Amino acid sequence: MEKNGQPESLNLPQLLAQAKYWFDTAVSTAMEDAGERPITLAQQNVFAHLASDGTTVSDLSRRMGITRQSAHQAVHALIEMGLLEQVPDPASARSRLIVMTDEGRRVHLLARSVIAGLEEELAQRLGEATVTALRATLQRPWGPPRRDPGTS
Repeated sequence: MEKNGQPESLNLPQLLAQAKYWFDTAVSTAMEDAGERPITLAQQNVFAHLASDGTTVSDLSRRMGITRQSAHQAVHALIEMGLLEQVPDPASARSRLIVMTDEGRRVHLLARSVIAGLEEELAQRLGEATVTALRATLQRPWGPPRRDPGTS
């Protein structure tokens, strides 16, 4: 982006979004190159927020920061692909948990391997110390966001 012929500096949320886009695009490309069926970013996001023992659609929507309807659409597309399934929730007779199928676990493990490779590539490009510091910084608790971040 440029403003008056000069590169415009990006704020932190924009930089974080660009970094996420880099990973999302690289993962999608690598998975397709490996012969996997393409899935949308919303569907990738389901896998990123799915607990290993299963998650309700309502919990997924909260974790993903999207509407329940959007989460439901992404989940059901993945169910149709055979990557997820619904099972009874042992904690609630009225709820159903979304869990990975064996095929979903296989694809998820492959994606995690791709991400590990991308992290190694990033360390080669930016330096191991930089990536280690970035990870440590992002893992630190930020605390809850203030209601009005523009004031002190």
